[in-house]
Amino acid sequence: MSKPPIDLNDPSIEACKSTCFFCHTNCGTIAYVKDGEVIRVEGDPDHSTNRGGLCSRGNIALKHLDHPDRINTPLKRKGEKGAGQWEEITWEQALDEIAERLKVIREESGAEALATCGGTVRTDDWARRRFMNLFGSPNSFHNALLCWIPTFMIETAVSGWSPFGADLDNARIAVLWGANPGASVLPTMRTLTDCQKKGMKLMVIDPRYTATAAHADLWVPLRPGSDLALALAWLNVIIGEYLYDEDFCRDYCTGFDELAEHVKQYTPQWAAPLTDLTPTQIRESARMYAKNKPGSIMWGTSMDQQGRASGAAIHARALIRAIMGNINVTGGDIQTGPGLEFMVDEEFECNDVLSEEQRAKQLGSDKYKLCTWPGYGLIRDIALDTWGAAPPSEWMCEANAPSVWRAILEGEPYRVRALICCATNPVNSYGDSKVVLEALKKVEFLVTCEYWMTSAALYADYVMPIAGALERPVIHNNYGCATVFHGGRRAISPLHDRGTDFQFWRGLGLRLGQDDEEDWPWECEEEAYFDIVYPTGLEIESYDEFVDEIGGSYSSDFNPNAWREEGFPTRSGKVELKSSVLEELGYPGLPTYVGAPEAHAEDPEVVESFPLILTTGGGFMPFHHSEEFNIKELRFLRPDPYFDINPETAQKLGIKKKDWCWIETMRGRIKQRACLTNGIAPNTIYTQRGWWYPERTLTPGEDDPFGVLESNTNVLTAASFEDCDPISGTWACRGLRCRVYKVQEGGAR
Repeated sequence: MSKPPIDLNDPSIEACKSTCFFCHTNCGTIAYVKDGEVIRVEGDPDHSTNRGGLCSRGNIALKHLDHPDRINTPLKRKGEKGAGQWEEITWEQALDEIAERLKVIREESGAEALATCGGTVRTDDWARRRFMNLFGSPNSFHNALLCWIPTFMIETAVSGWSPFGADLDNARIAVLWGANPGASVLPTMRTLTDCQKKGMKLMVIDPRYTATAAHADLWVPLRPGSDLALALAWLNVIIGEYLYDEDFCRDYCTGFDELAEHVKQYTPQWAAPLTDLTPTQIRESARMYAKNKPGSIMWGTSMDQQGRASGAAIHARALIRAIMGNINVTGGDIQTGPGLEFMVDEEFECNDVLSEEQRAKQLGSDKYKLCTWPGYGLIRDIALDTWGAAPPSEWMCEANAPSVWRAILEGEPYRVRALICCATNPVNSYGDSKVVLEALKKVEFLVTCEYWMTSAALYADYVMPIAGALERPVIHNNYGCATVFHGGRRAISPLHDRGTDFQFWRGLGLRLGQDDEEDWPWECEEEAYFDIVYPTGLEIESYDEFVDEIGGSYSSDFNPNAWREEGFPTRSGKVELKSSVLEELGYPGLPTYVGAPEAHAEDPEVVESFPLILTTGGGFMPFHHSEEFNIKELRFLRPDPYFDINPETAQKLGIKKKDWCWIETMRGRIKQRACLTNGIAPNTIYTQRGWWYPERTLTPGEDDPFGVLESNTNVLTAASFEDCDPISGTWACRGLRCRVYKVQEGGAR
């Protein structure tokens, strides 16, 4: 059914440049507003990211805006935790009471007894970190350890800034290593397709024959969790066959000779049984990348999600592009650096007010040093010395999530008594969901900032109703890690009694003694966002004017070849193939092989009990993580969770198409429907993430609220200390041992 026409000449209708908020791409939208009501949302044809297109998520903005399941007023728990009994109260009362409780906890147990957790970009994250630093707690954390942050920090340790700005228009080849934009980020897929039409080659490295792999010139179907072995073997081939850029390695790198000697042991023959590839496949894929220079190795989440092998794998991948001289060249991977012409997130965070004593209390910083204060402090100092600006602590300097859950449950090294969850349902999205659920039940004081009633919100003492994208301005600047940003206006004021995250953190801070002039000088997001934009020198007098008159986009001029004159932003001024930062933190300076937690299990009993290899964590339409499950039109497209299994394996197990099956690891089991496909190896299965059932009727005291443990793949993932990456602290979602068996009659939903 087509949309009714809108008379753009009708003076009562305003066309407002807004922003989609349903994934971190933040595509541009046009919101048509009449009499204070949004009547239509369309893609913005002038926006450089989506050029007018919107995926299924963006097209349900109006359904999300005033959905009957939305939380519209602050809720205060009345009965027992998990009973679902609430009293509706005002924002003022909620903030007063939350602040009073936090004040008592800080006085009795110290500021570190408060932790906050988040998801992907749905909030003013710098406001959360600003509040926490002023409060005195180092214990903020996200799912960021599964998404880009280990990559950013390790690549920055090697070359001074993560070279994530791919110049695809001039590349001869793009390598997608564990990325599937055909099912997750459609503007990126369109760009890749356009570049292929101009002659660029596309290689996809992925255990699955995905929608993206179907368009590739070469698909490399490696075994889940074996990315490190493949990357080390690529280094062996590229160096051993003299395919590297000798001039670049000589003039702009340190540690090449040591690297060359180090990787001699990692031959294609060595890697073949670990990757389930042949030595020929390994050599041909390495040669294809090396012989099509300049080229780009684009970031994908897979290496961030492999647990103890993640850090070394990311390091090895960074060295591949480096020895090929594909950093900061036309057609390569570009270090955009921080936004020097506008105010970056780190400048908002008040990091310097957090004392060294409190930084040392950050949970996990004794074990996982790069993405906590020990490593972040080093990288921040180097960035300030070289760039003059630094990456944000919010995202790059995280308390380790598994360490926080254990601090709640076990009180080691101290008890976390209060937790604030914003833009996340941690039972669904953090590793080892059963442990997370127990922590949420046990934590003394829990607050959630939410759109919906989730399994986490169910156990909260207070639930705060949060405004969505159409009800707030949005600015997307890669947290200040790039030289471009996009912004959108607030189309309407928040409906009902909803508020923004900024409003929550500022209001809470003022009640806890933070100053309204020095600590929180902005009364609304538009005032703060104007401070971001103002240093650019644009002739504007407000943030809304930046959107309306300038178009809401800004990009600095950037010279990708500047390194030839100025050197790289590291302490040595060169790409440190053998990283001095990693060595200073006590880690190997060169990537050294370590197996994924379970993929190459040597215990015959483990292999016999769990004969298959599990990979998971990939995004899929029409959902983003565990969001949008309340939207019935999207659930119609994906009513049930599916896992991929090879037909040969399914036949042996007596499994047919669409059968409900149990998937089990050493941590628990879930059930999903079988999707039989030759696009996955017989020894491997792939599960969909994010599944829960918001339509389920609540049973007071039940152990599986909203069915969050029934089909949620994070029940299966591994987050024990020994499973986590020792460098970054990320936990394992891929390369785990599992078994699959059919649900017996009456066992399915």
